[in-house]
Amino acid sequence: MSRWLLTGGRGMLGQDLARVVERSGDQVLATGSADLDITDAQAVQDAVGEVDVVVNCAAWTAVDDAETHEAQAFSINATGAANVARACAQRGVRLVQISTDYVFDGTATTPYAEDTTQRPRSAYGRTKCAGEWAVRSLHPDALVVRTAWLYGAGGGNFVATMARLAGERDTLTVVDDQRGQPTWTVDLADLVVRLVDAGVPGGYWHGVGAGETTWWGLARAVFEEAGWDPERVQAVGSDQFVRPAPRPAYSVLGTGRLTEHGVAPVRDWADALREALPELLA
Repeated sequence: MSRWLLTGGRGMLGQDLARVVERSGDQVLATGSADLDITDAQAVQDAVGEVDVVVNCAAWTAVDDAETHEAQAFSINATGAANVARACAQRGVRLVQISTDYVFDGTATTPYAEDTTQRPRSAYGRTKCAGEWAVRSLHPDALVVRTAWLYGAGGGNFVATMARLAGERDTLTVVDDQRGQPTWTVDLADLVVRLVDAGVPGGYWHGVGAGETTWWGLARAVFEEAGWDPERVQAVGSDQFVRPAPRPAYSVLGTGRLTEHGVAPVRDWADALREALPELLA
């Protein structure tokens, strides 16, 4: 039986990951920022001392706020990640670092391979990219698992927002020129456990729902699955929603490395949404 520590374990992914780990028969300690501040190096050293696996879900995820608070975002996404990696490396603990599609520039037209050079365009992306570099430098055996377009029952997300707005507005406008892969936190949690159990080598891995769509396509799928009229969702361009942080136009991540190592990728995003939606709407 392995002992898992989840930093940022009270967040949307952490909650589902804790449940998946428990169902696998392992022990899990899920900590929130009030329990374990990963910017405190000594606190991290103490916490890592009695575990076998650490998954660092702790992150500054407020993408737009990072543009004006980059130092604060860096302290969590980069310095905090370095603290976790250093402690895990010193104690021989397996580490999974959760990262993001925002480390890429979003200008590609084919899926980003795991070894594609990072070119972040936002403060959030820069701080997460720095975290990736720190983890790989300090703990080469760590798994850096990039994901995108996460949604789940344990936190705010696009799918939940669409469901809420459906009850508040007759029509919704959603951008149709940004492509990506909706990913259910339950499916990502399952992949993380499978990667650890398989003993895969360190490096970059991509954990995203198979297939691709736009935010407009995802919103319509939510409406269709919920039995609402999808024609209420109207497509617009990104120029109608100017935000402080630039959004990637193309965030599709390739999962070739999973196949190479005999690990099944995450299922199709639409199938996952179909199963997830009843819980999200409850």
